[in-house]
Amino acid sequence: MSNLEIETDLWSKNINNICGIDEVGRGCLAGPVYSAAVVLDQNTNFESKDFNQINDSKKLSENKREKLFDYIIDISKFGIGICTVEEIDHLGIQQAVKVSMIRAVESLEIQPDHLLIDNMKLDLDIPQTSIIKGDQISKSISSASIIAKVSRDNLMKNQISNNFPMYKFEKNKGYGTKEHMDAIKTFGITKQHRKSFEPIKSMIENNHEAN
Repeated sequence: MSNLEIETDLWSKNINNICGIDEVGRGCLAGPVYSAAVVLDQNTNFESKDFNQINDSKKLSENKREKLFDYIIDISKFGIGICTVEEIDHLGIQQAVKVSMIRAVESLEIQPDHLLIDNMKLDLDIPQTSIIKGDQISKSISSASIIAKVSRDNLMKNQISNNFPMYKFEKNKGYGTKEHMDAIKTFGITKQHRKSFEPIKSMIENNHEAN
């Protein structure tokens, strides 16, 4: 379970606007990559049941993530950054993740004093700490993971899935499940598929036309 040890140490040094950053969608075959930047309000009741349930989004049910999403919005300032499929194919996924994280920070309405980032360094003139498995360690990064995950899932469920119903994006969120792969083999590759990712890249080379 993530905690506030790193944040508390920074707050004790009068470093106030601490921003947790995380991404989602790195390993998907379809859809954009999303990042979130979250600055928790220090006046939050950190002993509350809701706050203590904040954890790495991958360890939470979809229903729990959605409830915590609403809670985190109420106790923080947050920003979201997106890198499109076209940008992912052009930049490569690692650089695309960095770009989405920078966009998330730049979309904040307040200036962060320190960044806590899940296993990443960013080209920003802001003091920062890269934390391996940070979404399991820092509440700020855990909060960002939930904001990013729910935001991207909503796009996949409510918009992209409606445009391409055969691919069941509302279920697989763009990940390479068997059902998703079977749909690609049956219906072809869409503009939402990452053409630099395998096996999409090889399928294009073998004449699977993109829709």
